[in-house]
Amino acid sequence: MTRWIALLRGVNVNGITIRSADLRALVTERGYRDVRTVLASGNVVFDADVDATGDPAARAGLRHDVEQALRDRFGYDAWIVLVPHAALAAVIDGFPFPSGPDRHDYVVFGSEDTALDELLDGLDLDPAVEQVARGDGVVYWSCPKGSSTDTVFARRAAAARFKRTTTTRNVNTLRKLL
Repeated sequence: MTRWIALLRGVNVNGITIRSADLRALVTERGYRDVRTVLASGNVVFDADVDATGDPAARAGLRHDVEQALRDRFGYDAWIVLVPHAALAAVIDGFPFPSGPDRHDYVVFGSEDTALDELLDGLDLDPAVEQVARGDGVVYWSCPKGSSTDTVFARRAAAARFKRTTTTRNVNTLRKLL
C-alpha cells in the first residue's frame, strides 16, 4: 500500500469547479482508501495498491484511472500529476531559495521530466525578481508577492503546451499535504 497525492491541474479556476467533498467521494468510489482532500485547489491524498518504486506501467495506470474518472464525472479535460506522499517532505526541504514575507515560494510538479526541462530551456530571468531551479521531478520557483502571473517564468509555465504535464503549488499548500 502506497500513499499518493494527486495534484489536479486547473481546478476551481476558469469555470471548472469541483467541491472537495465531491472529489473525495469520487476517489473513494474508485476503490482508493483513506482519502482526504486539502484546500479547494485540487489536492487529494489517498492510498492505492500501486508501489511508487514499482512498475511504471502500474503508476501510469493509476494516473489514467484518476484522470478518466475526473473526466467522466465532471466533464472536463482532466490532467493530474501523481506524487508519492513519502517524497513530498524531501521536495519541500529541497526548496533552494530564501523565503521571506515579500515572496511566494512555489514548486512546479511534472509528470514528464522533459516538460520540466523545457520550462527552463532558454529562460532569461532577472534574478532580482524571480529565481528558478531544477529539482528531482520538480522546478522550484520564487517570485515577489503579487507577481505570480506576470513574471517571465509565470508566463512560460502558463503556456498551453504544459497543461497536460505540469501543475504548480505554493510551498505552504504542500506542507498541508504532509
